[in-house]
Amino acid sequence: MSDLVTGDAVVLGLRPARLPSRGLAILLDLAVYVTGYVLISVGLTMATASLDEAAQAAVAVAGFLLFLVGVPIAVETLSHGRSLGKLACGLRVVRDDGGPIRFRHALVRGAMGIVELILTFGSIACIASLVSARGRRLGDVFAGTLVVRERVPGTRVMPVPPPPPWLAGRFTGLDLSAVPDGLWLAIRQYLTRMNQLDPQVGAAMAVRLADDLVARTGAPPPAGVPAAAFLMAVVHERQSRDAARAFRPSAGGPGSGFAAGPAPVPAPAPVMAPVPNVAPAPVTPAETPRAGGFAPPA
Repeated sequence: MSDLVTGDAVVLGLRPARLPSRGLAILLDLAVYVTGYVLISVGLTMATASLDEAAQAAVAVAGFLLFLVGVPIAVETLSHGRSLGKLACGLRVVRDDGGPIRFRHALVRGAMGIVELILTFGSIACIASLVSARGRRLGDVFAGTLVVRERVPGTRVMPVPPPPPWLAGRFTGLDLSAVPDGLWLAIRQYLTRMNQLDPQVGAAMAVRLADDLVARTGAPPPAGVPAAAFLMAVVHERQSRDAARAFRPSAGGPGSGFAAGPAPVPAPAPVMAPVPNVAPAPVTPAETPRAGGFAPPA
């Protein structure tokens, strides 16, 4: 990931393109531009056959600059950094802040590309891209741009396996308010990948996670329940509570259909009899929740 930060202090999760994908995109672009340049050169040669040699040389130089310099600049400006080669490879040129490039950025990149890509056959661009931490060539450094990957393979989210039927609804009274998000994430990652782990290692991880969860909830460990099944049941209980909380209609809300009535008048407080002075009982610290009793695998 790139550590680009916008003006609003938002970190952008961009993936800089590396040398192989950038080299392939440049080769595709050069193939298209050179093909167009050859076709136009043949037409210009036939059209300027009656002119003198100086005029023909001027037309040839103008055609070279137009197709190998002007056309790439125009394409990157109009497409906001997506030439044909970059479009085929899933790349895009953006500014350092993640925004789309403009004409001045494409102009600097194109001008530096004459030296980096054409005159030195791409050697300077390759060296600069390998040295740079974000794979930038000199044209990107001077223009303040970055080539990023647009097509990133998505990761498949695996569902948490359901608990055994005999554990359904057994942990409805469990207090889950003290369980941190980091522990929930670790439990979810374990449950979605436990079939890919070594059985001995997976069992030890389940025992450790179950003991941490028992220590956070403060409830005694259930007797005779495997650690992995306990984790599944607790995660299922948490998901059920979240779903019920999300779809629970709010009282007096806009979709409830009931109008909010006047606030009830509080009843007068009853008169209490005087209490004799009694020494308060000593306050003992709350008992810390003990760790779970899941035994490690043999």
